[in-house]
Amino acid sequence: MGHLYKPFKERVEAGEDPEKVLDDLGVKRYCCRRTLYTSIAYSESVSKYSIMRIVRARELERGGNI
Repeated sequence: MGHLYKPFKERVEAGEDPEKVLDDLGVKRYCCRRTLYTSIAYSESVSKYSIMRIVRARELERGGNI
């Protein structure tokens, strides 16, 4: 799995469809597909919607600490 992370990430960031990239890389099992698709890099892009990040940002705007 580790050897597929970099090519997967590069191709998806270049605009390719993740599903097709996984197919091209030969990743067939759903557990392996999930592992690559939900890697930390993609979790970070989703985490910007986390309520704790929103609360912290608002606190920092007010000059406070959490």
